[in-house]
Amino acid sequence: MPIDKPTIQELKKAREVFEDIEPRSIFYQAATDLVDLAIQNKTELNLAEAIAVLLQTWNVSYYRFRSFDKEHLSDIEELLRKYPEIINKIRPRAIVDFSDKDVEVVKPIFQDFEHVLGKTGAAKCLHLLAPRFFPLWDTKIAIAYKLGKGEEAERYCRFMAITKGQIMDLGGEKAIGRNPLKALDEYNYWKCTLPELKKQGDKRRALREEKIL
Repeated sequence: MPIDKPTIQELKKAREVFEDIEPRSIFYQAATDLVDLAIQNKTELNLAEAIAVLLQTWNVSYYRFRSFDKEHLSDIEELLRKYPEIINKIRPRAIVDFSDKDVEVVKPIFQDFEHVLGKTGAAKCLHLLAPRFFPLWDTKIAIAYKLGKGEEAERYCRFMAITKGQIMDLGGEKAIGRNPLKALDEYNYWKCTLPELKKQGDKRRALREEKIL
């Protein structure tokens, strides 16, 4: 069953767990600050380079067999040029304003970003560009939320709708006390991603023990 009704208390617990076991959280803040500075032209890094800070730390598995080279960075730059509305129109928005008419806007954007960055990287990149509109996800979270079949862009839009409902049920950003999408990502990591990582770790340990025996 999808984990779709978190409480404020669970969000607080999730943050404690996340900060305790996830050392990469500092890269999220660094990338968020760099993206903001790049948009304001207050850093020598361009926007794509600022985004790369997070992609190469929080999406490392995607680059295990792929190069993050100048060509890849150029592809990201091309995406940003193709969709200036992400910064100009979507960045100021909050996901509680997400509606059916946004689906046809989000789908082609997500599809193009997914083609370059994969479905997890696409969400991470879009979240950095519009941190209160685009939620974060990964494969384990998508499975846990039982988003059904279909193209990833369609599933992501369904995830956005669920996330909007979660935030409204919680009372909005004022009740949560910080960026709701970051808070829910930590909650989803705690409830969806972490248990699966633990299972995978237990399996690897069991296999190693079998080989030793």
